[in-house]
Amino acid sequence: MNPNLSRLQPYPFQKLSTLLAGVTPDASLRPISLSIGEPKHATPQFIRDVLVDQLGGLSSYPATAGSEPLRNAIAGWIQRRYRIGKIDPASQVLPVNGSREALFAFAQAVVDGSRDRPAVVAPNPFYQIYEGAIILAGAEPYFLNMLPENGFALDLQQLPEEAWRRTQLIYVCTPGNPTGNVMTLDEWRALFELSDRHGFIIASDECYSEIYFDESEPPLGGLEAAQRLGRGDFRRLVAFSSLSKRSNVPGMRSGFVAGDAEILAKFLLYRTYHGCAMNPAVQAASAAAWSDEKHVQENRRLYKEKFDKTLAILSPVTEVRMPDAAFYLWLRTPIDDTEFAKQLFRQYNVTVVPGSYLARESHGINPGRNFIRVALVAPVEECLEAVQRLKAYYSQFAKGKNKNDGFAVSHR
Repeated sequence: MNPNLSRLQPYPFQKLSTLLAGVTPDASLRPISLSIGEPKHATPQFIRDVLVDQLGGLSSYPATAGSEPLRNAIAGWIQRRYRIGKIDPASQVLPVNGSREALFAFAQAVVDGSRDRPAVVAPNPFYQIYEGAIILAGAEPYFLNMLPENGFALDLQQLPEEAWRRTQLIYVCTPGNPTGNVMTLDEWRALFELSDRHGFIIASDECYSEIYFDESEPPLGGLEAAQRLGRGDFRRLVAFSSLSKRSNVPGMRSGFVAGDAEILAKFLLYRTYHGCAMNPAVQAASAAAWSDEKHVQENRRLYKEKFDKTLAILSPVTEVRMPDAAFYLWLRTPIDDTEFAKQLFRQYNVTVVPGSYLARESHGINPGRNFIRVALVAPVEECLEAVQRLKAYYSQFAKGKNKNDGFAVSHR
């Protein structure tokens, strides 16, 4: 067996299950989970209809590169969404079975293990797939701490030049999970310059790009940033996107990668051997989803309603801010984050993820410690009921019922 398998850490939700094992919550309160970032809004009916209508496609093997209608639909969406003049659906777009699968596979295709001590960089906190992909590709993980002190910006100065020289790939997540921050054009400029200097590839995880709160200002994406900075060939850049959050179809496992044509050609070769072609019925439903924006606007309206009401509820008892995008709140805790999550579950039957489970000790700190991630994915009324309970728990500390000297202390 691959010896690197022993280096993988338990998934955050496995840790959470262990933390809460044996804890008996208040049975008078219905359980509400705000832990997993799984969309709970209804799947649009037109997507379901296309999926059913196209079940005849199950009688044939699909192509790994995806159908021409699907690639055209994705390319058209990219051009409209990011105001990109032209993207080639044949060479610069590749459908994948959800961004999670592709983010993992990408490191396996990119990392050259024959080079001395290959390194891959990831944000911290992070989506744990990055770490698993890095380790199983035989690379050394390096982390960039995303800190509130600088607005969760991508601080490339945290790593020494020696580490960047060995770097073959960097994962970035924009909008961020769990912080909700969106990379600025200046951050992209600095990252592109570093990539040019050292030759590493950029994997931009943008699966939350369509959950934002101002219709006039959609989040900047990597492909858009590249074009605005004169990099229309998208050299050394691959963006990852998904329908799961945008269209409330996590069970379809449908997304795409787009960008540098030379890299995508090699990734397609890898995937041909990997055996991961998308179901033909899912391809047809995906093409329909990428071609419609009305259902996405309604989805955003629901999230904005939840965030507006949630901030009004929580702001009297704790520091809370509207994220740039995505559907998470990243909240400080007045006590240790694991104990906070445990007692919240015990007293109020609400489940959230301790921030330390989503990060690693790096540069002397765990940047997730004394934070929790709250996923506002449930229906509006259910979310607001959970947030009212969260307010009641925070109020205990504000009133001094559960005093802790660390209440006003930074996680650092």
